[in-house]
Amino acid sequence: MSNHSQNDKAIQAVPTNIITGFLGAGKTSAILNLLKYKPESERWAVLVNEFGEIGIDGSLFGGQHSEGSGVFIREVPGGCMCCAAGLPMNIALNQLLQKAKPDRLLIEPTGLGHPVEVLEVLLAEHYQTVLSVEKIVTLVDARKLTDSRYTEHNTFNQQIDIADVVVGNKQDLYEAGDKERLVDYVNARPVNQEDDSVSVLFAEQGRMSPNILRGKTAAVAHLHHHHHHHETQAGENINEQPIPDSGYLKVENEGEGFRSVGWRFDPELVFDRTKLFSFLSGLVVERMKAVFITEDGIFGYNLTPDALTEMELDDCLESRIEIIAPECEEQWHEQLLACVNS
Repeated sequence: MSNHSQNDKAIQAVPTNIITGFLGAGKTSAILNLLKYKPESERWAVLVNEFGEIGIDGSLFGGQHSEGSGVFIREVPGGCMCCAAGLPMNIALNQLLQKAKPDRLLIEPTGLGHPVEVLEVLLAEHYQTVLSVEKIVTLVDARKLTDSRYTEHNTFNQQIDIADVVVGNKQDLYEAGDKERLVDYVNARPVNQEDDSVSVLFAEQGRMSPNILRGKTAAVAHLHHHHHHHETQAGENINEQPIPDSGYLKVENEGEGFRSVGWRFDPELVFDRTKLFSFLSGLVVERMKAVFITEDGIFGYNLTPDALTEMELDDCLESRIEIIAPECEEQWHEQLLACVNS
């Protein structure tokens, strides 16, 4: 299809999926795997929401998939993207749709975000003819079901309740009984007492068939629920501010029982890959994501309580890191700066 006819094409009934799940469940890996199945002739768009103020996922996705290959990424950092009257999400979504004119749209809310409100935005009158909301996929690490910090967390349960498909991810790390515990937990949720249409599948490293995306969502029935929390003030986007002479910009966020701290670094700063790996692998946190310019090239990092993964990327504009934990440590700042090559 020529660029001209692509630009003239009306945006109608774009198949749209929400890929949700709590912190560290493997959403980013799952989307990267799904993108491998994108037909060459199609254009796919990904709208990513991050809890922290510094956007990382856009760089992780963009470093592996370019717009030239038909993958378009847009980020909404800084907490639940449906807040502040849904404006951050609406603006980002509209810009992404206009630019990508996609054949499929994947939406990844933050692990601490509220998928019901995201769904409400997608079903609003404005998008009635534009989007066709298909299966909602929730990734769950079944090992977390023995931890009350998860099972008593409203967002964790809301993510399961809204799902058409629950994917027990990281099954290669499970012990006996973990799979059965997840199936029982999902089936025991009140929303599934009247409706048994939700399916439970299992995967490792986010690898799942793209077929699970297809078909209308049944989640519209769950839209009576509302959450209340503080709204972030709409201000200048920290990701667009110039980096000061110090060479870095640091910002913190908190909510839903967690804190985040993030840094953006001047692209002139080159990091020592060995020191960096040592620092990152020593972190004991809920999760960490980063992209760094090192003397060996550009690398993306993803840390969950299970493992630190390092992946080589084609490109990034600057080094960035975001850490989410119950409490943030003061010494991280000096430890990070000590990883810069002098």
